[in-house]
Amino acid sequence: MICNIICNFANQFFLFMKEPDRQNIEEFYRTVCQSGHTVITSHIRPDGDAMGSCLAMMRYIRSLGGNADIVLPDRFPQSLGFMAENHETGHIISAEDDFGRASELFRKADLAICLDFNRLAENRCGKLAPLLERFKGKRILIDHHPAPELERFSLAFTETEISSASELLFWILNEMPGTGSDARKLPAGVPEALFTGMTTDTNNFANSVFPSTFRMASALLEAGVDRDMILDRLYSEYKERRLRILGQLLDEMKITEDGVAYMILSKSAMKKFGIEEGETEGFVNIPLSVGKVKLSCLLKEDDGFFRVSLRSKKGISANRCAFEFFNGGGHEQASGGRLHIPEDIRDISEAAGYIERVTHIFMNRDNAQNIQ
Repeated sequence: MICNIICNFANQFFLFMKEPDRQNIEEFYRTVCQSGHTVITSHIRPDGDAMGSCLAMMRYIRSLGGNADIVLPDRFPQSLGFMAENHETGHIISAEDDFGRASELFRKADLAICLDFNRLAENRCGKLAPLLERFKGKRILIDHHPAPELERFSLAFTETEISSASELLFWILNEMPGTGSDARKLPAGVPEALFTGMTTDTNNFANSVFPSTFRMASALLEAGVDRDMILDRLYSEYKERRLRILGQLLDEMKITEDGVAYMILSKSAMKKFGIEEGETEGFVNIPLSVGKVKLSCLLKEDDGFFRVSLRSKKGISANRCAFEFFNGGGHEQASGGRLHIPEDIRDISEAAGYIERVTHIFMNRDNAQNIQ
C-alpha cells in the first residue's frame, strides 16, 4: 500500500523535485516510525519558516504516537509565539536558554531532523553545531538552500526551486500513509504551521513563489486553514516601536547611483527603541518598492559583527553578492551574511563606506547587463 502511495505521489506532485527525493519517501516514513526519540532542529535566530516546519514535523510525529522535541539554537521571536500551543511550549527548547537540556535531548535521541538549513556549521546551527557534529543517530535534512552538505546526512530532501522548507515538508507529509494526497487528513495543527511558515518565507507571496506554492496554498485553504487569522497574527499585531524604528531607518536610508539602498541599524538604536529579536523582520524588503532600487541591504549591529540581509530584484544575484562580500549566501534574490569587526571593517563608522564600495564593484561588473 505504501509503495502505491509513493508512486502516486511521485507521478502527481514530485515532478518538480529530484529523483533521490522520490526514491527516499518510503525510507523517511520508515525511519520516523522506527525512531524512539526524535529531535527536530533548525537554524540560528529561527524565523517563521523554521518554526512552521519544526512545529509541523513535531505534530506529525506525535500524531503517530512518536516522541519528539524541538531543540533550537536560540529562542524563537515573541512575535511568533502564537504558532505554538500552550501544551507544546515544554517541548520547544532553546540552547540559548538551557544548553544542558538541549544536550540531554540530543543524547537521548536516535534521530535528528534538520529543517531549513543546509550545513552543520556554527554560523547556521549556533550552539547546536557541536551537538549535531557528535550526534550518533541518523540525521535527516529537509531544506531549500543551495549547496547542502549531503554527505553529513543519512537522508536528504533538498530543492532550491521551492518557496520554503515548510512547502517542501508539506509535499512530503501530504503523501504519508493516512494522508494519501489529501491535505484535509493532515494531523491537527500541521496545516496551519506549514501555511504560516510558507507565508513568512515568501513575504506573503511577494517573492520565491512557484506554481507548487500556489498548489500547496490551495490545498491547505481547502483543508480549512484560516488565512485571515494567520495574516492578522503575523502582520497586524506589531508593537508601536517597530514602526517608529522603521521610520527612523527609512529617513536615514541611503540610495546609491548604482541602485543600491542600504540601512544600518545600530545596537544603540535597538536599545533606544527596545527592539527585540524578530521585530525588524521584513524591513529589508521595503526599499525594493522604489523603482530605481535593484538591491537592498540591511545591516544590524551585533557583538563584534553586523548581521547582513540582502534582497534583490530579478536579474541581480543577492546570493552572489552575499557570498563574495558579506561572508554569506542564500537564495538568488534573498540572502544573508556577516560583516566582521575588525576583520572586514575596523568599526561601525566604516560600514557605510564598505557597502558603497563593494556594491559599486558588484553592480558594475557582470551584473550591469542585467539591470533593467
